[in-house]
Amino acid sequence: MKFHWFNLMPWPYLPDDFTEKHRSVWVDVDSRLFDPVKSNRVYNDYLDLLEFAADQGYDGVGINEHHQNAYGLMPSPQLMAATLARRTRDVSILLLGQSLALYDPPTRVAEEMAMIDCISGGRLISGFPVGSSMDDNYACGVNPATLREKYLEAHDLVRRAWSDPDVFAWNGKHYKLRYVNLWPRPIQAPPPIWIPGGGSVETWDFCVENHYNYSYLSFSGYIRGAQLMDGFWRRMEELGAEFNPYQAAFAQQICVAETDAEAQRLYEKHARYFFSRCLHVHPGFADAPGYRTEATIKAGLQSQMAGQSSAMNQAAQLSWQDMIDKGFIIAGSPDSVAEQMERVALTLKVGHVVCLLHFGDMPTSLCKYSTELFANRVIPRIRPIWNEYEDHWSPRPMPKAERAVPRDCPGTPDETSATVAPLARVV
Repeated sequence: MKFHWFNLMPWPYLPDDFTEKHRSVWVDVDSRLFDPVKSNRVYNDYLDLLEFAADQGYDGVGINEHHQNAYGLMPSPQLMAATLARRTRDVSILLLGQSLALYDPPTRVAEEMAMIDCISGGRLISGFPVGSSMDDNYACGVNPATLREKYLEAHDLVRRAWSDPDVFAWNGKHYKLRYVNLWPRPIQAPPPIWIPGGGSVETWDFCVENHYNYSYLSFSGYIRGAQLMDGFWRRMEELGAEFNPYQAAFAQQICVAETDAEAQRLYEKHARYFFSRCLHVHPGFADAPGYRTEATIKAGLQSQMAGQSSAMNQAAQLSWQDMIDKGFIIAGSPDSVAEQMERVALTLKVGHVVCLLHFGDMPTSLCKYSTELFANRVIPRIRPIWNEYEDHWSPRPMPKAERAVPRDCPGTPDETSATVAPLARVV
């Protein structure tokens, strides 16, 4: 199995009465709640955590794109990916991703991802999300009726720009370019492509047809996620695709402590901040008319945020143990977490896990504690799952001896682990 440490980068200073006084964390959230001075520390702490995870032996470090929200402070994930490409050595850069339909021309995505792949020595994973309705339709004003058309045309343009060494013209419906001549070009040809999805039938077919990884980014947990992943694997079989668990990824909130009781004491308040404030989305923003296709509506599948809104509201009201029992969060001692993670892998049949070890307003020192425990005492126990399959959806970097070594790169795991505060100081 492969494990990718992912940071949503939420704003950790939303007030206690946020859900009562503000209708949404997305689109029209009050910008006065953002403090640029505090953000200096927030951004650098979040980047430190990503670098720390790289030193702990995670297979990838991940970031994504969102706009006009306090849930994830990354309107430009390529900036985050660029600094990680420079500051890490071997870990995959999971750029999940750049929302293709928001870039005009989409060759900007091709250029920026190529730069990151070159800087990193071929360690990029390219995420091509359609994007949420909140981001695409409301924050950025893209017509939902043409969103997927634009997305598919942008995808085709990026793929050709990466593969065609000759200058060519592009005369599409949404994009018209007299000269396409990509400089720079990616080291990988192409970088592995992951498609983040929330339940669209067309996304399943798109992944099968193009041999892409399907990444289900769920906040309602692995128990609810099993139904959707079963649908994906059934569709794979119907289309004659060979089963390989590495063609799927699943995102899960995780926290680890020495004991189950300690996990509740340390993490419960941060989980409640995440479920109640960070996921407080006005239903009117979650599913613009036309955002879902006719086939997806007929299949009874809702958009990612709209379909989970009731579940997420429920999660905020659950007891700690019910959060665990219903799969919203995986938490407890290393033994408990390893057992739950094995269930995730085998029930959902996924070879890649996107590990959300930071959530809500969790402080940096506490997140490092959980990150290190998961790396050292959970991952080794479950990594052998699916070893009989070959992973075709991870980067193929340059030989290590031929890669540039970044100046002032973070130290070895032994050096960094010494910086983690003992638990007595963390609490």
